[in-house]
Amino acid sequence: MNTSVGNTGRVLWAGLRALLVLTVITGVLYPLAVTGIAQVAFHDKANGSEIKDADGKVVGSELIGQTYNLPKKNPDDPEEAAVPDLKWFQPRPSNGLGSNSVNTQYSLILSGATNRSGDNADLIQWVKDAKAAVVKDNSTAKYKVKPSDVPADAVTSSGSGLDPHISPEYAKLQVHRVAEKNNLTVAQVDKLVAEHTDDRILGFIGEPRVNVLQLNIALKELAKG
Repeated sequence: MNTSVGNTGRVLWAGLRALLVLTVITGVLYPLAVTGIAQVAFHDKANGSEIKDADGKVVGSELIGQTYNLPKKNPDDPEEAAVPDLKWFQPRPSNGLGSNSVNTQYSLILSGATNRSGDNADLIQWVKDAKAAVVKDNSTAKYKVKPSDVPADAVTSSGSGLDPHISPEYAKLQVHRVAEKNNLTVAQVDKLVAEHTDDRILGFIGEPRVNVLQLNIALKELAKG
């Protein structure tokens, strides 16, 4: 009996020591090592790919899209439609975004797609409405947008609904309106878009793209000058 108790005690002690050692290795040392390597080798990405304005203030992440809307007349009315602030470059639509209904203590944005098929009546109407709005909002006294000029990303949301980029075509379509609203020349704003257009990754992966937040930060500084 004593031998059995002793063997059980040794097994339990060995198991406890293994638990403690593995806890230190996998729960302390490994996370610290990975965090340290990430901070040294990928400092920007490890901290959320933050974007700062000219004053050094963090205004967002280059990985998450934002909206640029006018303040609501009634902030407490969830049914009031958002109205875009047309002095800024506008992102892709975000029809796929839901609202946080579980924990209403925080104003969270939920990522998601529309999950509508190509022949869905709601989706078709969203696209038609979005195209009409793009044509109307971006036409000026000296520049008229044609429906055929509207690119796909101007009227459809991404799979996440949080795409931070737009196509160069959509950015250029907005140039005349942005220039007019900010008292800038078309040439100035067109140059700004060209400077903030990123090429394909490694020259062949993905498509050329424009980060809307970075572009609007540059626009703000240009308008101030």
